[in-house]
Amino acid sequence: MSERILIKYAPEIFLKGLNRKIFEDRLMANIRGVLDGEDYKLIRDQLRWFIETEAGERVAQKVAKVFGVMEVDLVEETDANLDRIGDHLIQILTSYPKGTTFKVVTNRANKKFPLNSMEISRELGGILLNSTEGYSVDVRDPQVTLKVEIRSKAYIYKKKLEGAKGMPYGSNGSTMLMLSGGIDSPVAGYLMARRGVQVTGIYYHSHPYTSERAKDKVKELASILKASTGKFRLIIPSFTQIQMEIIEKCPEDELTIIMRRFMMRLACAAAAKYKIHSVTTGESVGQVASQTMESLVVSDAVADRPVFRPLVAMDKTDIMDIAHSIGTYETSILPYEDCCTIFVPKHPKTKPRLAEIEAHEAVLDIEALVRTTLDQAEVIDL
Repeated sequence: MSERILIKYAPEIFLKGLNRKIFEDRLMANIRGVLDGEDYKLIRDQLRWFIETEAGERVAQKVAKVFGVMEVDLVEETDANLDRIGDHLIQILTSYPKGTTFKVVTNRANKKFPLNSMEISRELGGILLNSTEGYSVDVRDPQVTLKVEIRSKAYIYKKKLEGAKGMPYGSNGSTMLMLSGGIDSPVAGYLMARRGVQVTGIYYHSHPYTSERAKDKVKELASILKASTGKFRLIIPSFTQIQMEIIEKCPEDELTIIMRRFMMRLACAAAAKYKIHSVTTGESVGQVASQTMESLVVSDAVADRPVFRPLVAMDKTDIMDIAHSIGTYETSILPYEDCCTIFVPKHPKTKPRLAEIEAHEAVLDIEALVRTTLDQAEVIDL
Protein backbone atom coordinates (compact mmCIF):
# COMPACT_ATOMS: atom_id res chain seq x y z
CA MET A 1 0.00 0.00 0.00
CA SER A 2 1.33 3.45 -0.88
CA GLU A 3 0.27 7.03 -0.22
CA ARG A 4 -1.11 9.28 -2.96
CA ILE A 5 -2.62 12.74 -3.22
CA LEU A 6 -5.97 12.80 -5.00
CA ILE A 7 -6.90 16.07 -6.73
CA LYS A 8 -10.54 16.91 -7.39
CA TYR A 9 -11.10 19.99 -9.48
CA ALA A 10 -13.98 22.44 -9.55
CA PRO A 11 -17.24 21.09 -11.06
CA GLU A 12 -17.44 24.24 -13.21
CA ILE A 13 -14.55 22.92 -15.29
CA PHE A 14 -16.62 19.86 -16.21
CA LEU A 15 -19.22 22.16 -17.76
CA LYS A 16 -16.83 23.57 -20.36
CA GLY A 17 -17.70 20.95 -22.96
CA LEU A 18 -15.19 20.83 -25.80
CA ASN A 19 -13.12 23.53 -24.07
CA ARG A 20 -12.66 21.47 -20.92
CA LYS A 21 -9.19 20.25 -21.88
CA ILE A 22 -7.99 23.85 -22.19
CA PHE A 23 -8.99 24.52 -18.57
CA GLU A 24 -7.59 21.18 -17.39
CA ASP A 25 -4.26 21.86 -19.08
CA ARG A 26 -4.09 25.31 -17.48
CA LEU A 27 -4.89 23.85 -14.07
CA MET A 28 -2.20 21.19 -14.39
CA ALA A 29 0.34 23.78 -15.52
CA ASN A 30 -0.49 25.90 -12.45
CA ILE A 31 -0.15 22.87 -10.16
CA ARG A 32 3.24 22.07 -11.67
CA GLY A 33 4.18 25.70 -11.10
CA VAL A 34 3.49 25.63 -7.34
CA LEU A 35 5.28 22.26 -7.05
CA ASP A 36 8.47 23.56 -8.63
CA GLY A 37 11.33 22.11 -6.59
CA GLU A 38 9.28 19.21 -5.19
CA ASP A 39 10.01 15.56 -6.05
CA TYR A 40 6.73 14.15 -7.37
CA LYS A 41 4.98 12.29 -10.19
CA LEU A 42 1.64 13.42 -11.64
CA ILE A 43 -0.63 10.55 -12.73
CA ARG A 44 -3.98 10.77 -14.57
CA ASP A 45 -6.70 8.13 -14.09
CA GLN A 46 -9.97 8.85 -15.95
CA LEU A 47 -11.17 12.24 -14.57
CA ARG A 48 -8.90 12.16 -11.52
CA TRP A 49 -5.35 13.36 -11.04
CA PHE A 50 -3.06 11.75 -8.48
CA ILE A 51 0.31 12.87 -7.18
CA GLU A 52 2.85 10.35 -6.01
CA THR A 53 5.32 11.91 -3.58
CA GLU A 54 7.12 11.29 -0.31
CA ALA A 55 6.17 14.78 0.92
CA GLY A 56 2.42 14.17 1.04
CA GLU A 57 1.21 16.75 3.57
CA ARG A 58 3.42 19.58 2.30
CA VAL A 59 2.57 18.96 -1.33
CA ALA A 60 -1.14 18.65 -0.53
CA GLN A 61 -1.10 22.04 1.24
CA LYS A 62 0.46 23.68 -1.84
CA VAL A 63 -1.98 22.08 -4.30
CA ALA A 64 -4.99 23.08 -2.18
CA LYS A 65 -4.14 26.78 -2.76
CA VAL A 66 -4.31 26.46 -6.54
CA PHE A 67 -7.41 28.08 -8.05
CA GLY A 68 -9.63 25.50 -9.74
CA VAL A 69 -8.88 22.78 -7.17
CA MET A 70 -12.01 21.88 -5.22
CA GLU A 71 -10.59 19.30 -2.86
CA VAL A 72 -7.31 17.55 -2.10
CA ASP A 73 -7.32 14.18 -0.37
CA LEU A 74 -4.51 12.22 1.15
CA VAL A 75 -5.31 8.62 0.19
CA GLU A 76 -3.71 5.22 0.33
CA GLU A 77 -3.63 3.08 -2.80
CA THR A 78 -4.14 -0.67 -2.62
CA ASP A 79 -5.42 -3.51 -4.79
CA ALA A 80 -9.15 -3.41 -5.54
CA ASN A 81 -9.73 -6.39 -3.29
CA LEU A 82 -12.27 -6.25 -0.46
CA ASP A 83 -10.10 -8.18 2.03
CA ARG A 84 -7.13 -5.88 1.38
CA ILE A 85 -9.31 -2.79 1.70
CA GLY A 86 -10.96 -4.20 4.81
CA ASP A 87 -7.59 -4.82 6.52
CA HIS A 88 -6.70 -1.17 6.16
CA LEU A 89 -10.11 0.11 7.24
CA ILE A 90 -9.74 -1.97 10.40
CA GLN A 91 -6.50 -0.14 11.18
CA ILE A 92 -8.21 3.22 10.71
CA LEU A 93 -11.33 2.35 12.72
CA THR A 94 -9.42 0.88 15.66
CA SER A 95 -7.42 4.09 15.94
CA TYR A 96 -10.66 5.52 17.38
CA PRO A 97 -11.87 4.58 20.90
CA LYS A 98 -14.29 1.74 21.38
CA GLY A 99 -17.90 2.89 21.25
CA THR A 100 -17.28 4.91 18.07
CA THR A 101 -20.00 4.61 15.42
CA PHE A 102 -19.09 4.46 11.73
CA LYS A 103 -20.30 3.95 8.19
CA VAL A 104 -18.51 3.07 4.95
CA VAL A 105 -19.12 5.21 1.84
CA THR A 106 -17.92 3.89 -1.52
CA ASN A 107 -17.57 5.49 -4.94
CA ARG A 108 -17.21 2.81 -7.63
CA ALA A 109 -15.72 4.59 -10.66
CA ASN A 110 -14.68 1.24 -12.15
CA LYS A 111 -18.01 -0.10 -13.45
CA LYS A 112 -16.41 -3.50 -14.21
CA PHE A 113 -16.03 -4.18 -10.49
CA PRO A 114 -18.52 -7.00 -9.69
CA LEU A 115 -20.32 -5.17 -6.85
CA ASN A 116 -21.99 -1.76 -6.95
CA SER A 117 -21.18 1.01 -4.47
CA MET A 118 -23.89 0.08 -1.94
CA GLU A 119 -22.91 -3.58 -2.03
CA ILE A 120 -19.22 -2.76 -1.52
CA SER A 121 -20.02 -0.54 1.48
CA ARG A 122 -22.18 -3.26 2.96
CA GLU A 123 -19.49 -5.93 2.51
CA LEU A 124 -16.79 -3.74 4.01
CA GLY A 125 -19.06 -2.81 6.93
CA GLY A 126 -19.54 -6.55 7.58
CA ILE A 127 -15.79 -7.16 7.55
CA LEU A 128 -15.30 -4.36 10.10
CA LEU A 129 -18.06 -5.59 12.41
CA ASN A 130 -16.77 -9.18 12.28
CA SER A 131 -13.13 -8.19 12.89
CA THR A 132 -13.51 -5.64 15.71
CA GLU A 133 -15.31 -5.32 19.05
CA GLY A 134 -16.95 -2.24 20.52
CA TYR A 135 -17.77 -0.48 17.24
CA SER A 136 -21.17 -0.18 15.60
CA VAL A 137 -22.69 1.06 12.35
CA ASP A 138 -24.76 4.28 12.22
CA VAL A 139 -25.67 5.16 8.63
CA ARG A 140 -27.55 8.37 9.58
CA ASP A 141 -25.19 10.18 11.97
CA PRO A 142 -21.89 8.29 12.27
CA GLN A 143 -18.96 9.65 14.28
CA VAL A 144 -16.55 8.38 11.60
CA THR A 145 -17.12 8.09 7.84
CA LEU A 146 -14.71 5.73 6.06
CA LYS A 147 -14.48 6.62 2.36
CA VAL A 148 -13.32 4.26 -0.38
CA GLU A 149 -12.98 4.85 -4.13
CA ILE A 150 -12.74 1.90 -6.52
CA ARG A 151 -10.90 2.40 -9.81
CA SER A 152 -8.35 0.06 -11.39
CA LYS A 153 -6.92 0.31 -7.86
CA ALA A 154 -8.69 1.12 -4.58
CA TYR A 155 -8.13 4.39 -2.73
CA ILE A 156 -8.81 4.81 0.97
CA TYR A 157 -9.29 8.40 2.16
CA LYS A 158 -7.16 9.49 5.11
CA LYS A 159 -7.41 13.29 5.19
CA LYS A 160 -9.30 15.95 3.24
CA LEU A 161 -8.17 19.54 2.53
CA GLU A 162 -10.56 22.15 1.12
CA GLY A 163 -9.29 23.57 -2.17
CA ALA A 164 -9.27 27.22 -3.25
CA LYS A 165 -12.07 26.45 -5.78
CA GLY A 166 -12.75 28.97 -8.57
CA MET A 167 -11.28 28.69 -12.07
CA PRO A 168 -7.68 27.97 -13.17
CA TYR A 169 -5.60 31.11 -12.88
CA GLY A 170 -4.92 32.65 -16.28
CA SER A 171 -7.91 31.02 -18.00
CA ASN A 172 -10.21 34.09 -17.98
CA GLY A 173 -8.34 37.12 -19.31
CA SER A 174 -6.40 39.71 -17.34
CA THR A 175 -6.92 42.75 -15.14
CA MET A 176 -4.96 45.71 -13.76
CA LEU A 177 -5.62 45.78 -10.00
CA MET A 178 -5.43 49.18 -8.28
CA LEU A 179 -3.59 47.86 -5.23
CA SER A 180 -3.35 50.11 -2.16
CA GLY A 181 -2.06 49.20 1.28
CA GLY A 182 -5.59 48.89 2.67
CA ILE A 183 -7.82 45.93 3.43
CA ASP A 184 -10.07 46.01 0.36
CA SER A 185 -7.96 45.95 -2.79
CA PRO A 186 -5.95 42.77 -1.98
CA VAL A 187 -9.28 41.00 -1.39
CA ALA A 188 -10.61 42.30 -4.72
CA GLY A 189 -7.48 41.02 -6.47
CA TYR A 190 -7.79 37.62 -4.81
CA LEU A 191 -11.42 37.26 -5.86
CA MET A 192 -10.63 38.14 -9.48
CA ALA A 193 -7.68 35.71 -9.50
CA ARG A 194 -9.99 33.05 -8.07
CA ARG A 195 -12.17 33.46 -11.16
CA GLY A 196 -9.18 32.66 -13.33
CA VAL A 197 -8.29 36.27 -14.17
CA GLN A 198 -4.56 37.03 -14.40
CA VAL A 199 -3.81 39.95 -12.06
CA THR A 200 -1.20 42.69 -12.39
CA GLY A 201 -1.01 45.32 -9.62
CA ILE A 202 -0.54 49.09 -9.83
CA TYR A 203 0.36 51.03 -6.67
CA TYR A 204 0.48 54.83 -6.55
CA HIS A 205 3.45 55.99 -4.50
CA SER A 206 3.66 59.57 -3.16
CA HIS A 207 7.25 59.96 -2.04
CA PRO A 208 8.24 61.81 0.16
CA TYR A 209 4.71 62.13 1.59
CA THR A 210 4.38 58.35 1.83
CA SER A 211 7.23 56.28 3.20
CA GLU A 212 9.23 53.40 1.78
CA ARG A 213 7.61 51.28 4.48
CA ALA A 214 4.23 51.98 2.84
CA LYS A 215 5.63 50.75 -0.47
CA ASP A 216 7.17 47.69 1.20
CA LYS A 217 3.78 46.95 2.76
CA VAL A 218 2.15 46.84 -0.69
CA LYS A 219 4.95 44.65 -2.01
CA GLU A 220 4.29 42.28 0.91
CA LEU A 221 0.57 42.20 0.03
CA ALA A 222 1.48 41.41 -3.57
CA SER A 223 3.75 38.61 -2.35
CA ILE A 224 0.86 37.12 -0.36
CA LEU A 225 -1.30 37.15 -3.51
CA LYS A 226 1.57 35.58 -5.41
CA ALA A 227 1.23 32.46 -3.23
CA SER A 228 -2.05 31.83 -5.08
CA THR A 229 -1.16 33.22 -8.51
CA GLY A 230 2.35 31.80 -8.95
CA LYS A 231 3.84 35.12 -10.05
CA PHE A 232 2.86 38.77 -9.69
CA ARG A 233 3.90 41.95 -11.51
CA LEU A 234 3.66 45.22 -9.57
CA ILE A 235 3.82 48.62 -11.33
CA ILE A 236 4.68 51.58 -9.08
CA PRO A 237 4.26 55.05 -10.63
CA SER A 238 5.20 58.11 -8.57
CA PHE A 239 1.95 59.96 -7.96
CA THR A 240 3.42 63.03 -6.26
CA GLN A 241 3.61 65.43 -9.22
CA ILE A 242 0.01 64.72 -10.20
CA GLN A 243 -1.19 65.35 -6.65
CA MET A 244 0.75 68.61 -6.40
CA GLU A 245 -0.73 69.86 -9.70
CA ILE A 246 -4.27 69.02 -8.53
CA ILE A 247 -3.76 70.72 -5.16
CA GLU A 248 -2.36 73.84 -6.82
CA LYS A 249 -4.87 74.26 -9.67
CA CYS A 250 -8.17 72.52 -8.79
CA PRO A 251 -10.91 73.19 -6.18
CA GLU A 252 -10.05 71.72 -2.80
CA ASP A 253 -13.33 69.81 -2.39
CA GLU A 254 -12.76 68.05 -5.74
CA LEU A 255 -9.26 66.83 -4.86
CA THR A 256 -10.37 63.29 -4.02
CA ILE A 257 -12.46 62.66 -7.13
CA ILE A 258 -9.95 64.25 -9.53
CA MET A 259 -7.15 62.24 -7.95
CA ARG A 260 -9.26 59.12 -8.37
CA ARG A 261 -9.82 59.89 -12.06
CA PHE A 262 -6.04 60.18 -12.57
CA MET A 263 -5.58 56.82 -10.88
CA MET A 264 -8.10 55.35 -13.30
CA ARG A 265 -6.35 56.96 -16.27
CA LEU A 266 -2.98 55.56 -15.16
CA ALA A 267 -4.45 52.08 -14.58
CA CYS A 268 -5.99 52.10 -18.08
CA ALA A 269 -2.80 53.42 -19.68
CA ALA A 270 -0.72 50.75 -17.93
CA ALA A 271 -3.26 48.12 -18.99
CA ALA A 272 -2.94 49.26 -22.61
CA LYS A 273 0.86 49.20 -22.40
CA TYR A 274 0.92 45.62 -21.08
CA LYS A 275 -2.07 44.38 -23.14
CA ILE A 276 -4.33 43.81 -20.14
CA HIS A 277 -8.08 43.56 -20.69
CA SER A 278 -9.63 45.33 -17.72
CA VAL A 279 -9.18 47.28 -14.48
CA THR A 280 -10.18 46.09 -10.98
CA THR A 281 -10.63 48.19 -7.84
CA GLY A 282 -11.45 47.36 -4.21
CA GLU A 283 -14.28 49.88 -4.05
CA SER A 284 -17.51 49.20 -2.15
CA VAL A 285 -20.40 51.51 -2.91
CA GLY A 286 -20.88 54.23 -0.30
CA GLN A 287 -17.81 53.33 1.79
CA VAL A 288 -15.99 56.70 1.38
CA ALA A 289 -16.49 59.95 -0.56
CA SER A 290 -14.85 58.61 -3.73
CA GLN A 291 -17.10 55.54 -3.64
CA THR A 292 -20.57 57.10 -3.77
CA MET A 293 -22.55 56.05 -6.82
CA GLU A 294 -22.05 59.51 -8.36
CA SER A 295 -18.29 59.37 -7.74
CA LEU A 296 -17.97 55.91 -9.27
CA VAL A 297 -19.77 57.11 -12.40
CA VAL A 298 -17.44 60.12 -12.70
CA SER A 299 -14.36 57.91 -12.18
CA ASP A 300 -15.49 55.44 -14.81
CA ALA A 301 -15.95 58.23 -17.36
CA VAL A 302 -12.19 58.24 -18.02
CA ALA A 303 -11.87 54.44 -18.32
CA ASP A 304 -11.37 52.96 -21.78
CA ARG A 305 -11.97 49.32 -20.73
CA PRO A 306 -14.23 47.40 -18.30
CA VAL A 307 -13.82 48.28 -14.62
CA PHE A 308 -14.60 45.44 -12.19
CA ARG A 309 -15.46 45.97 -8.52
CA PRO A 310 -15.91 42.53 -6.92
CA LEU A 311 -16.53 44.08 -3.46
CA VAL A 312 -19.09 46.65 -4.58
CA ALA A 313 -22.02 45.19 -2.59
CA MET A 314 -20.08 43.74 0.36
CA ASP A 315 -20.11 45.00 3.94
CA LYS A 316 -16.78 45.90 5.51
CA THR A 317 -17.05 42.98 7.93
CA ASP A 318 -17.49 40.57 5.00
CA ILE A 319 -14.38 42.00 3.33
CA MET A 320 -12.40 41.75 6.57
CA ASP A 321 -13.43 38.10 6.98
CA ILE A 322 -12.05 37.29 3.52
CA ALA A 323 -8.86 39.27 4.25
CA HIS A 324 -8.34 37.14 7.36
CA SER A 325 -8.92 33.91 5.43
CA ILE A 326 -6.44 34.75 2.64
CA GLY A 327 -3.78 36.08 5.02
CA THR A 328 -3.68 39.76 3.97
CA TYR A 329 -5.45 41.36 6.96
CA GLU A 330 -2.53 41.61 9.38
CA THR A 331 -0.37 43.30 6.72
CA SER A 332 -3.15 45.61 5.53
CA ILE A 333 -3.69 47.12 9.00
CA LEU A 334 -0.04 48.17 9.42
CA PRO A 335 -0.25 51.94 10.07
CA TYR A 336 1.59 53.38 7.05
CA GLU A 337 -0.18 56.10 5.09
CA ASP A 338 -0.70 55.76 1.34
CA CYS A 339 -1.54 58.35 -1.29
CA CYS A 340 -5.29 58.00 -0.63
CA THR A 341 -4.98 59.07 3.02
CA ILE A 342 -2.82 62.16 2.56
CA PHE A 343 -4.07 65.50 1.24
CA VAL A 344 -7.67 64.62 2.11
CA PRO A 345 -10.01 67.68 1.86
CA LYS A 346 -12.09 68.62 4.92
CA HIS A 347 -15.31 68.39 2.94
CA PRO A 348 -14.81 66.17 -0.13
CA LYS A 349 -17.50 66.36 -2.78
CA THR A 350 -19.68 63.25 -2.55
CA LYS A 351 -22.01 64.00 -5.49
CA PRO A 352 -19.67 65.28 -8.20
CA ARG A 353 -21.08 66.32 -11.57
CA LEU A 354 -19.07 65.19 -14.55
CA ALA A 355 -19.26 68.45 -16.50
CA GLU A 356 -17.95 70.48 -13.54
CA ILE A 357 -15.11 68.05 -12.85
CA GLU A 358 -14.07 68.04 -16.51
CA ALA A 359 -14.12 71.84 -16.59
CA HIS A 360 -11.89 72.14 -13.52
CA GLU A 361 -9.50 69.46 -14.80
CA ALA A 362 -9.06 71.33 -18.08
CA VAL A 363 -6.35 73.53 -16.49
CA LEU A 364 -4.12 70.44 -16.18
CA ASP A 365 -2.02 68.90 -18.96
CA ILE A 366 -3.64 65.52 -18.37
CA GLU A 367 -2.06 63.59 -21.25
CA ALA A 368 1.49 64.73 -20.41
CA LEU A 369 1.04 64.00 -16.69
CA VAL A 370 -0.20 60.48 -17.36
CA ARG A 371 2.44 59.71 -20.00
CA THR A 372 5.38 61.04 -17.95
CA THR A 373 4.22 59.33 -14.75
CA LEU A 374 3.78 55.97 -16.44
CA ASP A 375 7.06 56.20 -18.37
CA GLN A 376 8.94 56.69 -15.09
CA ALA A 377 7.09 53.95 -13.19
CA GLU A 378 9.02 51.24 -11.38
CA VAL A 379 8.15 47.68 -12.43
CA ILE A 380 8.76 44.75 -10.08
CA ASP A 381 8.27 41.08 -10.97
CA LEU A 382 7.79 39.20 -7.71
